Amino acid sequence: MKKPRLIGSILEQTLKSLELDVSLKNYSLFGAWEEIVGEVIARQAQPRSIRNRILFIDVTHPTWVQQLQFLKSNLLQKINTHLGEPRIQDIRFRLGKIESSSSPLRNVPLPHMEKCDEAMLQRMEGLLKKIEDEEMRKALRSVFTRGAALERYRREKKPE
Repeated sequence: MKKPRLIGSILEQTLKSLELDVSLKNYSLFGAWEEIVGEVIARQAQPRSIRNRILFIDVTHPTWVQQLQFLKSNLLQKINTHLGEPRIQDIRFRLGKIESSSSPLRNVPLPHMEKCDEAMLQRMEGLLKKIEDEEMRKALRSVFTRGAALERYRREKKPE
């Protein structure tokens, strides 16, 4: 019988092989947004997307856009410190609606979540077949499929 492995190491290896680890690390700032920028700014500005190492942020009011422009270098430093390396090179602010949830999944329509190309599905299945526990394999398949579909959705969607 094989020696059990930590789920964290399995996930890390699988995400790297699917080339999803960088995207997931970048989008971790969505969940930690208030911690990174503070409560006051988080109520006025929320990250919307990341494209080509540029973070796009929706802001409630033109006055806040101007204020955040002054704070841009400080925000970049805090964001990249959170990410552990300089992954974001620039920030672009725009007027937009601020929602109470900052989850990156909030705007993904459910039908899009079902889409995943055949090559990606085959790569996932190749990795998942190494996991003996059926329940764990099913849960990871769901996570990987949704993550891949979300990444595909983001690549297809053009920045507004």
